[in-house]
Amino acid sequence: VSCAVDKRLESEESGDEEGRKQAVRLVTELSQQSLRDEQNGENSAETPVDMETISLDPEAEDVDLNHFRIGKIEGFEVLKKVKTLCLRQNLIKHIENLEQLQTLRELDLYDNQIRKIENLESLVELEILDISFNVLRHIEGLDRLTQLKKLFLVNNKISKIENLSNLQMLQMLELGSNRIRAIENIDTLANLDSLFLGKNKITKLQNLDALTNLTVLSVQNNRLTKIEGLQSLVNLRELYLSHNGIEIIEGLENNNKLTMLDIASNRIKKIENVSHLTELQEFWVS
Repeated sequence: VSCAVDKRLESEESGDEEGRKQAVRLVTELSQQSLRDEQNGENSAETPVDMETISLDPEAEDVDLNHFRIGKIEGFEVLKKVKTLCLRQNLIKHIENLEQLQTLRELDLYDNQIRKIENLESLVELEILDISFNVLRHIEGLDRLTQLKKLFLVNNKISKIENLSNLQMLQMLELGSNRIRAIENIDTLANLDSLFLGKNKITKLQNLDALTNLTVLSVQNNRLTKIEGLQSLVNLRELYLSHNGIEIIEGLENNNKLTMLDIASNRIKKIENVSHLTELQEFWVS
């Protein structure tokens, strides 16, 4: 339908009278149809589903309720063996009523309407947590999740890296597309393997010295002007720094395990200080 609308609107722009009439007719038909759908209750994308209509198998280990229009987390205590719970693309506003799911290893709340990380204290076996594409403003409420290995908080409204010091088993931290201004408070994350900070407001590469096991670092689309602070990252294999304001290739003396270096879309005039990077397989610069 959208194609038809686009084509008709193109004819409208070119002054085609018949095209104009058809476009108006089509748009009117679409409006009437959507009105009918609403009256029939078919257009209920924003109307939460009644949880009693969803049957849960108490024996299930993997529960996938992706895009079910769930508005409130409730009734899940029947899941005695659940290890993976996927609640992606629902209408959930609060993390609640999960206290009894102590077997849970993976919780996916991607693309909901959650404003606060809360009520997760009892999920001490949790290894993977994804609350990306929500409306979080703070990293909080994670202190007890000491087994956590992967944490995804992409595309929220987080302005500060904080409250992660207990997550010493963490291997992957994904904080892309937030409002973070500084790399900080990550010195206890010695097991971190991958750190993603793309699309933030970071001005300086700093406070990375403790991350000696890091193999992937991405700080693309930020406000960096200099490559620095990477001297302790001796195991780094992939470094993504494209779309910043970097002027000189430097500061990579100790990163001789790099296989991938992306510094495209910066202000670099000259390729230098990379001859020691003998493992390099991909090198992007422009």
